[in-house]
Amino acid sequence: MPRTAAETRDHVLEVAGRLFYANGIRATGVDLVAAEAGVAPTTLYRQFASKDDLVGAYVEQEYQDFRATFDATVAAAGSDPRAQILAVVDLICAEIDSADYRGCALMMTLAEFPDPDLPAHRNAVAAKAWVRQSLGELTARLDVDHPDELADHLLLVTEGARATAQALGRTGPARRTRHLCEAILDAALASRGPA
Repeated sequence: MPRTAAETRDHVLEVAGRLFYANGIRATGVDLVAAEAGVAPTTLYRQFASKDDLVGAYVEQEYQDFRATFDATVAAAGSDPRAQILAVVDLICAEIDSADYRGCALMMTLAEFPDPDLPAHRNAVAAKAWVRQSLGELTARLDVDHPDELADHLLLVTEGARATAQALGRTGPARRTRHLCEAILDAALASRGPA
């Protein structure tokens, strides 16, 4: 049975995402995406007007997928904000620890598309801003003096872990990510001002 237009779009996007992540976005041509997806280039261009549109959609999909996983992880961790934060850290550690990890897809996109006017760049920045905001919402639920500062510290550690794992592998310094985040959380909780 032939795919609907929506199913074709989703299929092309899934194939493009796999190829972009494995080979790099600029190194992956639209013809290769079409061939791997088993569609004609004209079919691909009916779904995405240009490669920039395809890349923008890929980044948006990465963002939405991570957001859904992040939200589900927080919900599954129970009501304690410290446990929720550490569950998110564990999520990122599991990503880093996967055998096919090449780095953060969003940061790799930003490196390839520095122009802020391109959809890929805008979508990647929006995704990173959402993660920062979401960590801030979690740290705001803790009884700490500077929840925004704490969220930024946690973001710096997890983003640094992603970058370090890309360069030095999962057995390098990134393996200390959870321990460092626990220490940062515990120090923030211990240094609370008087009630």
